This record gives sequence, structure tokens and C-alpha cells, in this order.
Amino acid sequence: MSKDKRHWRRLPEALAEPGWRWIMTWIGVSNMLSAYGDEHRRLRKLIAPSFTARRTKAMQPIVEGIVAELLDAMDAQPPGRPVDLRSAFAHPLPMRVICELFGVPAHMRTEMAQVMEAIMDTTATPEQAEATAVQIATVLPALVAYKREHPGDDLTTELINVRDSGDSLSDDELRDTLLLLIAAGHETTVNLIGNAVHALLTHPDHLKGVLSGEISWSAVIEETLRWSPSIANLPLRFAIEAIEIGGVRIEAGDAIITSYLAAGHDPDQHGQEADRFDPTKEHGEHLAFGIGVHRCIGAPLARQEALTALPALFSRFPDLRLAVKESELPHVPSFIAHGWGSLPLLLRR
Repeated sequence: MSKDKRHWRRLPEALAEPGWRWIMTWIGVSNMLSAYGDEHRRLRKLIAPSFTARRTKAMQPIVEGIVAELLDAMDAQPPGRPVDLRSAFAHPLPMRVICELFGVPAHMRTEMAQVMEAIMDTTATPEQAEATAVQIATVLPALVAYKREHPGDDLTTELINVRDSGDSLSDDELRDTLLLLIAAGHETTVNLIGNAVHALLTHPDHLKGVLSGEISWSAVIEETLRWSPSIANLPLRFAIEAIEIGGVRIEAGDAIITSYLAAGHDPDQHGQEADRFDPTKEHGEHLAFGIGVHRCIGAPLARQEALTALPALFSRFPDLRLAVKESELPHVPSFIAHGWGSLPLLLRR
């Protein structure tokens, strides 16, 4: 299989028809998402040195400070009023962390957050998708220009230095790499936190085990990533030759969606109860952060944020519960991202 859109036989149609505009944000980019083989190795080699264990560890006080601030704001809400976990906690935490990591100035953060949300919306009209593409082509170059004038100890500055040192990172690759890293570093953690909270509140026996210390928070996080991964499906891969799997023939040039959600529920890989959330069991390695050379380089930071946020949330609000029926919870408008559009909670009994 290939990640190169040139191997897709319907590419001319996708380029010509406005209805396909949204998917070009995913396959028409010049970053590690669309590269494979030598190109992927080149880009990863240029980017990976910026994602050190030292830098991730150095972010911990920032993560703790943002968590405490957000919990204080939630705690100040009038008793009995539902609080939307996504807008009050799960979304602003990783957005603020990723903006700190990449040195995004305060005046750019609102629009940056809007762009990152928009690219995940697979219900967007062609007009909305085009508007998002225009925003991407405006916001990210503006960030690069700002950081060239105001360099700092942040990842945007480091990537600019890679670009300006002549290390084969083009302007398009710089822009699209920032798009990938900021979006992935934000959206995955938003849904990881929300999905973990939802899983625990709808599985009270496991929540009791977590609060008593019988189940570790690390186990909860890994089981959430397997059972309810932040990214359900990722477009696209392309067959470079005919493939037959389970009696289904995929022709050369066909597009293939990678489904991390389906892989996490595969009984052959994770047992006959793979469709159940159970952090007491070892289910084996999941694919939520990819695998091998394609493993997400930001995975340690996402785990660190969740491992800080979740214990702090339930420590502050041990009686946390859903404010509506589970059936009333809206999903995010996306078949790529997997999470809750809102998660209204009652903080106290």
C-alpha cells in the first residue's frame, strides 16, 4: 500500500469536484501523513529531534498548572449546573499545552483552535472545506512569520531553523508539518480525556476500582486508546497492486481507510470480549498511536497530559456523573475523530 495520492485512480476526479475538497486536507499535504518510504524517513529524521523526552518532561509543570486552573474554574460553577467537560476541560487543556509547545502567541490561538476543529469535521460542505483550506494557508504561514520575528524555545522556531538551515524542509512541508503536529497533538488528547471519562462514568464498577487504587490510571488510558481511540479512521492509503483479503478484492488504485477503531475491537487480536471496556485485562498492543516507524512522535505528551488530567479531575470531583442520558450525548461530526461533541456532567451529588 502507498500513502502517495498519485497512486489513487480517482485523484483527477477528487481534484476536479468540489465535493472532494475536504479530503485534500488529508491527502494533499506535504508532511509525514502523506509520505512513506524514503520521504517519510527524511521528514521524520528532521522533525524527531524536536520531540525529546527532556522537552516532554519540561512540559509537566505547565500541564499541571493548566489543569489546576481549569478545575478551579469548573469548581466555581453554581451548584447543580451541568458543566460540559469538553469545552471546560478536555478541549482547552491540550489546546493550551500544544500552543505553549509550539509558541503560538495569544492573539493567534482562537483562530488556530478553529482551524484544528474544522479539519476534523467530515460533514463540512464544499464551501466550508474551501474556507478551511484558505484558513490553513493563512494561519500557519502567519505563525511562521511571527516566529521568525519572535523566535523562542518552542517547536515552531526549531522547525523554522531546520527549514532555514537548508536541511531539505520546504515551505510547504514546514506549513503542513505544523498543521499535522498541532492538529494531532490537540485533537487526540481532547478525545482521549473525554472518552476515558465517558468510559468510566458508564462503567461504574471500573470507576470504583480506579478510585480505590485497584486499577491504575495508566491501565485506563491504554484501554481507552484501544476501545475508544481518539482517531477512529484515517484516510487514505492506496493499493499499488490488487489485494485480496477475506474474499474481498481491492483493485490497484483503490483507496483504503485505516480503521483503528475496528482494529481495537478485533477479537482475533484482543480476545472475544474486545468490544467491552475492561481496564483490568491485558488486551495486547493497540494501534491508537500507530506502530513502528509511523508511531506518533507526540504520544508520550498525550499520555502525560491524560495521566495528569484524569486523576486530578476525579480527585476534585469524586461524585462526577453524566447530566444527561448516555443516548443523548452527541458525537463529534467526524468519521475521522472519535469523541463526544459535548459531555455535560454534574460535579457533585
